[in-house]
Amino acid sequence: MQNLIKSKNGSLALVFFYYVISFYLAYLVTKNFNFDGWLYILVWHVSATLIIFLFSNVHKNSSIYDPFWHVAPIPIVFYIAKQSSLPTLELNLVLAAFLFWALRLTYNWYLNWNNLDHEDFRYIDLKNNNKFMAFINDLFGIHLIPTLIVNVSLYPIYVALNSESLNELVYVGFVIIIIAVVIQYISDDQMRKFRKDKSNLGKTMKYGLWKYSRHPNYLGEVSFWFGIYIFALASGLTTIWLLACPIVMLALFVFISCPMMDNRSLKRRSEYKEYMDKTPQLFMWFVK
Repeated sequence: MQNLIKSKNGSLALVFFYYVISFYLAYLVTKNFNFDGWLYILVWHVSATLIIFLFSNVHKNSSIYDPFWHVAPIPIVFYIAKQSSLPTLELNLVLAAFLFWALRLTYNWYLNWNNLDHEDFRYIDLKNNNKFMAFINDLFGIHLIPTLIVNVSLYPIYVALNSESLNELVYVGFVIIIIAVVIQYISDDQMRKFRKDKSNLGKTMKYGLWKYSRHPNYLGEVSFWFGIYIFALASGLTTIWLLACPIVMLALFVFISCPMMDNRSLKRRSEYKEYMDKTPQLFMWFVK
């Protein structure tokens, strides 16, 4: 088992197995519940999260949850799409944009993840507490709350796929998502190349897209969820409160994810404070 964990391919196979088991067990748990619509999806989503949480604890590695962010929405969206009566073109536009995001993020996770010995520093920090608080932070802060945020942010695609048709805004949503994913890809690729150069150790990445935003990869992620919201707008069935779905995701990055990354960089890079003063946190305004 130890050799399997230290091998990247062995760890990937094990994580894949855990996800298949988690999704299937969540299905068995929820299939007989008398729930309809999004409530059924929410219960399945949370059930699968709790099972992944158990596997995370078995390995004492919460990074097993990392791909859940973009992998769990795949069966959810296809479950909704199976029941959709949208015209073929509109349905395919929504699914293609969504899959472009999900597969790109999964591929990026694959490139960056080493094996089951590797755990995200943010998770380690959250669990660096007494046993009770470590358990609470792990269960809620690392697993359940992110799942609920994704679930809420994904709801607009449920609205879009359950409508009779989508207006011209579907093309706007499609273009926004494609641009968002391209921004993610370029920024992640630029950062990966920067880190591979050993002469950059301890230095701040402030080139390419990173010259205009401290977190362009997060900008792409947030833009994706607003693109999903545009799909819902295209249905003509949205109410003003639905805007809360992408705003919840925006708040996660603005108030939690970005500050955590900034604080880590401030401790590790002497020039990062100057970079912070000159470069916007998320949106690409003019650099000072």
